[in-house]
This record gives sequence, C-alpha cells and structure tokens, in this order.
Amino acid sequence: MPKRIVTALGLTAIGLPAIILGGVFYFAAIAVILVGSAREFVRMYRATGFEPHEWISAGSVLLIAVARFFFPSTAIPILVLSIMAAMTYHVFAFERGRDKAALDFCITAAGIVYLGWLGSYLLDLRALPAGGWWLMLVMPMVWAGDTGAYSIGAAYGKHKMTPRISPKKSWEGYFAGIFTSALIGAIFSYAYSSIGLRPLSGMISPLQGALIGVALGALTPLGDLGESMFKRQSHMKDSGDAFPGHGGIFDRIDSWIWGAPLGYFFIQYFIF
Repeated sequence: MPKRIVTALGLTAIGLPAIILGGVFYFAAIAVILVGSAREFVRMYRATGFEPHEWISAGSVLLIAVARFFFPSTAIPILVLSIMAAMTYHVFAFERGRDKAALDFCITAAGIVYLGWLGSYLLDLRALPAGGWWLMLVMPMVWAGDTGAYSIGAAYGKHKMTPRISPKKSWEGYFAGIFTSALIGAIFSYAYSSIGLRPLSGMISPLQGALIGVALGALTPLGDLGESMFKRQSHMKDSGDAFPGHGGIFDRIDSWIWGAPLGYFFIQYFIF
C-alpha cells in the first residue's frame, strides 16, 4: 500500500500540471504513456512465443500520436503506412522461416491501432475547446467507475461477472461503477457549469453529465477486461513493472483507452 500511495502521488504530480498546461507538455506525457504501453503489449505476447515487432509497434504509436497532435491531416496516411510497414517486415520474416509471421503481424497491427489510434483520443479530447475541462470531466468519470467497481465489488461482490478473464470482478461492482461514474458526471458537470469560473457554462447540464457517466461506467470496463484478456493469454499478472505497487503502464490506462474516444464522441456529437 505505501508503494501504491507514493506512486499515485508521483503520477498526480506529473499528470495534473500536464493537463493544466496542455500543449507540448501534455503531448509528451501522453506520448510516453502510449509508447510505453505499446512496448508492454508487445512483450506480453513475446512471452507466449509470438514475435510482434517492438520498434515498429512503438514507433508507429509515436508517429500516430505526433500526427494527431501536430499534423492531423497526415494521421490516416501514417496509420496506413504503419500497417504496411508491419506487413512488410513480417512477410520477410515468414520468408526467412518464421512460421507464425502472419499471427505476429496481426498482433503488431492490433497494437498500432489499439494503442496508437484509440489511445491518441487522449490528445484529441484535450484539444477540444475548453479541452482541459472536458478532459477533467471525462477522466474522473472513468476513474470513479473503476474505484466504485473495485470498492463495492471487493466488499459486497458475490456474483462473478467474468470468472475466466477476471475472477474478482462482480456484477455488484460493475453496477456500482456505473452509479459512481454517473454521480461524478452529474456533480462535475454542475460544478463546471454553475460554480466559480463556470468554464463549461451553458455547454453541459448535470443530467447530460450523468448520462455520459452511465455510458462510460457501462462501457469502459471492457477496456480493463480486454487488457486482462491479453495478460491471461500471456500468463502475466501485470503488463510490466513501471509503477511500483501498480504494475505496468498499460495496466493504468486500460480503461482510459475506451474512456477517451467515447468521451470525445459524446462531447462532439451530443454536446457541441
């Protein structure tokens, strides 16, 4: 527990200023997170005998993040070229005798798309008008959902939700996570639109915040379960050991990868 607290405080000390300042500082923080997660993703599958290419995966994730942040019009071409580069490498690997090269390519491509393209919505969300406030509306909903599900599930969970992927998760915890996510959505929406600086005044109501919270609370656990599936297949407890007491980078952002694009879509298409 002391390690978890110290690590959490350290991450907050870096992450909060990055969110507030935005710009290159925020980009750098997210880029490190996404590239680190990509390397952990590759290493998880290498532990099972597959050989996805680490540097193509991590390099492509970085290039996609750079494009999405600095040169948005180039993002799709870079994604396409990254997949082509991965195919090229694994084709030659097969020719050299690597019989599982086709599956290796699928894993490399999956990491590029999942962590590079979906993960870069963490940048897109911050880039919205008043993006820092939108980010600090969406992500607390995700965190509240995780916390509510863990706390209530640990204390009162009796009905297993996914016994094969994550035996400790329960339906009681899942519905508690939806409730806490909705509650935080309503409270933060009210605070940001009605109290103090009112940065989101006239843009979102507590009811809208609660509805977004319900959606995020219901859907973002799939990101957590997806990463648990990767770890189960790799026979690993954590994706890495970057954060003492917390596991790897990917372990920390598994639900963010769903929360950021979903939050972005809800804001873009139902709020603006």
